[in-house]
Amino acid sequence: MPSRRHGIADDLRNQIATGRIKAGERLPSEAQLAAQYVVSTPTLRSALAVLQREGIVEKIHGKGNFVRHPLRKITYVGGRGTLDTRTTAEAPLRVTVRTAKIRARGHLTALLKVPTNSPLTEFLCLSHQGESPHSLARIYVPRDLVPAAVFGELATCEEAAARFSVVHPPSAKVRETVSVRLPTPDEASALRISSALAVLAITRVTADVTERVVEAALLVFPEDRADAVFTTHHVIDESGTPG
Repeated sequence: MPSRRHGIADDLRNQIATGRIKAGERLPSEAQLAAQYVVSTPTLRSALAVLQREGIVEKIHGKGNFVRHPLRKITYVGGRGTLDTRTTAEAPLRVTVRTAKIRARGHLTALLKVPTNSPLTEFLCLSHQGESPHSLARIYVPRDLVPAAVFGELATCEEAAARFSVVHPPSAKVRETVSVRLPTPDEASALRISSALAVLAITRVTADVTERVVEAALLVFPEDRADAVFTTHHVIDESGTPG
């Protein structure tokens, strides 16, 4: 027999699926829902947490619980470091960008292979589907590689950040590390997701032909909004043997 919280979650899920509660609509307050289902507030919140983990409902601090619009899934193309949206007719995701001048600390010194306190430019990029956050990227570039004009030209920065890439040197070497983990508190807050919803985390490090690291990107996608595709190319030597 299903628990009370799962029974409530099933009922709300059904109302959303059948259109009785529409995408973007605000649910009744937690107190109203608890009274409607004759349960305690903790039980009601536990039921809503089930739907939040499934990405059906999102809780916006100070406003309440809202039904999410159907989630858009995108593909991260490994090796190119781009987001493939060619298969969808939907409008491009809107990207907001903040730039900051920072100093290398902790893990950034290891990623970028620079001494502590080296000057960097940070691009904090948050993509949106409508009004809902979709994915998050933090991109770090040695400051001497970033044109000063970037700080005054939002369109230029936004166009670059929409591709989640700032620097594309010729003959670059790209190393990508992919993991699935729980979001940090800051990531969960920025993406407005449950701390129990796993995220696809990609760390991409790009180096030029001299082995200098020219970009380190930390990309975070809620697991229900992205796939990652990597293609391996086999080199054939003159003898016809795969290399």
